[in-house]
Amino acid sequence: MSGLPTASTAENVPAPRVFLVVVDETEEMRNALRYACRRARHTSGRVALLYVVETADFQHWLGVGRVMEEEARAQAEQRMQVLATEVFAQIGSMPVIHIREGQRADQLVALLQEDPTISLLVMATASGAGNPGPLVTFLLGHLGRRIRIPVTLVPGELSVEEIDALS
Repeated sequence: MSGLPTASTAENVPAPRVFLVVVDETEEMRNALRYACRRARHTSGRVALLYVVETADFQHWLGVGRVMEEEARAQAEQRMQVLATEVFAQIGSMPVIHIREGQRADQLVALLQEDPTISLLVMATASGAGNPGPLVTFLLGHLGRRIRIPVTLVPGELSVEEIDALS
């Protein structure tokens, strides 16, 4: 070999791909999570989870609004703990957790603009014919302008076996 300096191995290793899943209470979200976990496992990537606590407007009942927001935050943290355990069981590493307050679409776009480590957004479409879901519809209208990463849409009707075969 020549005496020329070589780059360190750390510089040659690309950063792991981060697959972001927006957490909600739908069954379809589980499809997106399964797909993201399988892709992360197969590519030595990571999973990130975003849960947005939607804020309520209780200007006349400020105390009630604060209590409701605290309860919603506690539920979000509990939900994320359960999902983090599931992600760990599937891929062997803990996910990156993001809990934010505000409107889901706004917070998602803000996170994608702020965090350059996120390389792919994985979402599931609503089951059945018709509207794919409000967040999917919003994102499709903003691709390229405010969202500059690929988006993978997982059909909500897929079975676990079908997701596993695709991923």
